[in-house]
Amino acid sequence: MTDTKFNIAVLIDGDNAQASLIKELIVEVSKYGKATIRRIYGDWTNPQMNSWKGVLNEHSISPIQKFAYTTGKNSTDSSMIIDAMDILHGKNVDGFCIVSSDSDYTGLAKRIREEGLFVMGIGRKNTPLAFVNSCEIFTFTENLEEKEEELSTEKSIKKVVPKSTTVKINQRAEVKAKSKPNVHTSRLPKAELQKINKAFDIATNEDDETFIAKVGSALRKIDPSFDPRTYGFKNLTQLLDSLDKYEIIKNEVNGLNHPLVKLK
Repeated sequence: MTDTKFNIAVLIDGDNAQASLIKELIVEVSKYGKATIRRIYGDWTNPQMNSWKGVLNEHSISPIQKFAYTTGKNSTDSSMIIDAMDILHGKNVDGFCIVSSDSDYTGLAKRIREEGLFVMGIGRKNTPLAFVNSCEIFTFTENLEEKEEELSTEKSIKKVVPKSTTVKINQRAEVKAKSKPNVHTSRLPKAELQKINKAFDIATNEDDETFIAKVGSALRKIDPSFDPRTYGFKNLTQLLDSLDKYEIIKNEVNGLNHPLVKLK
């Protein structure tokens, strides 16, 4: 659950981020807190930054102008780092979100964590591992794009398939789904399954069952970039439910579901 009192500074490297994903980016940050500071850095005289101009006001993002001092170089990373340290010492936020795929922010992420503040990163899958592991949570932009791709695919199917065949297709899909209940399981590499098993052991300790949220927390400590969406699952509950080894238990508390997981 989002803590509205948990303030996060979102600092975006305009040279290493996608304007088309800004809405999804803000939503992702809102899972962990409130994006009170929103800044994007870049050389706004460069045509490359034009894609950002239309979304800045819509999402209340402040543009920070940084000229390139020499040809082929930019001062975006140093400006972001300086601003981040100023914000850090101002003690007005509880965490940071660094939006970039650049390894130059590895030291910044480490420094923020040393101060005991939350730090998350958002970048492409080719982001250097050093930067990924310096964050408590790292979300790949490819996972933010997935929802849009699935939506466009569904629209295409509805547009192309005649109404008379829709029922038959749905029936075949239901039969196929029932015959292969764990269709996504094969997408998980052995190394990822080992991480899940280790996280479960950490979360349960000596108990037989535990909250799925605890397993998720343990997974993030093992691998900050672990994300069920990478393997086609909406959330960790769906992923664990697809594995033969685990059993999901519904658990309602004050009308809210806090599912548990245990070994079968």
